[in-house]
Amino acid sequence: MSMESEGPHIHDEKNSTTVIAEHVKETSTHLEVESDRELLHPDRRCSAERELVRKLDMRLLPTIILIFVMNYIDRIAVSAARLKGLQGDLHINDIQYSTVLAVLYASYVPAQIPSNIILNRITRPSYYIPFCVILWGLTSALTGAARSYAGLLAARIFVGLPEAAFYPGAIFLLSKWYTRKELAFRSALLYGGLLFSNAFGSLMAAGILSGMEGKRGIRAWRWLFYIEGVITICIGFFAIVALPDYPHNTKWLSPAQQRLAQVRLAEDAGEADEDVKNESVLTGLKLALKDPKVSLFSVVACSQLLGLSFMNFFPTLTSTLEFSTTISLVLAAPPWILAMIVCCINAYHADRSGERFLHIAVPWWGAIIGYIIGITTISTAGRYASMFLMTCGCAGFALTLVWVSNAIPRPPAKRSVAIAIVNGVGNLGNLIGSYVWKTQWGPDYHQSMYICIACLTLSSVLALVIRWMLVRENNKLVRDENEDLKGAKRERIEEAARLEGLTFEEALERKKGFRYLY
Repeated sequence: MSMESEGPHIHDEKNSTTVIAEHVKETSTHLEVESDRELLHPDRRCSAERELVRKLDMRLLPTIILIFVMNYIDRIAVSAARLKGLQGDLHINDIQYSTVLAVLYASYVPAQIPSNIILNRITRPSYYIPFCVILWGLTSALTGAARSYAGLLAARIFVGLPEAAFYPGAIFLLSKWYTRKELAFRSALLYGGLLFSNAFGSLMAAGILSGMEGKRGIRAWRWLFYIEGVITICIGFFAIVALPDYPHNTKWLSPAQQRLAQVRLAEDAGEADEDVKNESVLTGLKLALKDPKVSLFSVVACSQLLGLSFMNFFPTLTSTLEFSTTISLVLAAPPWILAMIVCCINAYHADRSGERFLHIAVPWWGAIIGYIIGITTISTAGRYASMFLMTCGCAGFALTLVWVSNAIPRPPAKRSVAIAIVNGVGNLGNLIGSYVWKTQWGPDYHQSMYICIACLTLSSVLALVIRWMLVRENNKLVRDENEDLKGAKRERIEEAARLEGLTFEEALERKKGFRYLY
């Protein structure tokens, strides 16, 4: 009797518990949605956005800048090692040395497109990029163990493969977090890491090459590879913790901040920064290859990197001033420090003004003036001064991939491939440049400078053509912005509307404000 009376009571209790649990779940979901929308409220939006950008600037930027510093230090270590006996110890002639420089790009260039396709498809770039960093750090360290020309050649090939993931991947990752008006300065800070690495790398090399000769019976140039490689590996492990993933799944952001990060980018382009479900891996590649701007940007990048190919030979150039090895490496630092400052100021103004062409081309014109001075003077002071102008020309390249990202913003699959194609083809300029600065043309290198002047002139003309194309496309946007959108474009605007809590019509109205930056 007692058990029979308790049965319904227990059953009612279970039902009551279930109802309460469901109510709590619904309330929790409701509160979560409310919390997600809280940061989008006009009263909170500005401060919340500043806090989000500050958090990214404190974690994402320092990490990728640090990686990029070591990226280029590892890449140019062979140039510094040459000054302390690498060529003699491995019995390498000048043609073979040029091949050692060039072969890195033979693996680096073709690997960039598949790497960025992978990066766009995976959900955890915080694992992928650091893994590649650790891999190239290990390979770079093993370069110090090379005993022959063939061994050095193999090491350089395998350094180039994992390095291919970084620079185009870093630019793509930045474009997944920062708006068009924020991207140029951040990308310039990243590229400033490269310029800083030229200065810091030369100073580091000077210290290692002058202080480690013969330690434990090992040549100093071998210690250079060992030490720099180990530092890179340590930074790779640190990056696993520090780097973000994407706006929708970064663990160290709250759900509200994740939503805000997605909404910012959707508002910036009037579309969600996502690929449509039916777009395959090859869709982005096909779209990029069909866009004539990608081809033009690729030739611009290739010709300008050939025009700036002195970067890989800079310690050799400063050695022509006829000072000791240590002094030559120390003299290599100040021009790069100035270049880094110019790069950041130039990019900051590019973000503020929204202008792209002049901020890219004017530094090239400064480098052309530097080459002209180098050709026309034989004085040590004049030639050293010309090197400052030459290095400042790199401020133009710092914004090239930013302009690609601005000119080809959506869909992300197309943007990621476009960035990889432009940077990959562009680095063919570095490959060709490995043979432009021939030893027999030194110490004046006039023929090399003539080639570089021609290349930077070509880059300027093609960049002007791209500017004209973007002006024309903006005029077309004005004519077409009242037409109905269909297919993938409509889906991305619908997704942007969902993220922002807007109607499709309201999101479409915001889309009308988008214009290409030129």
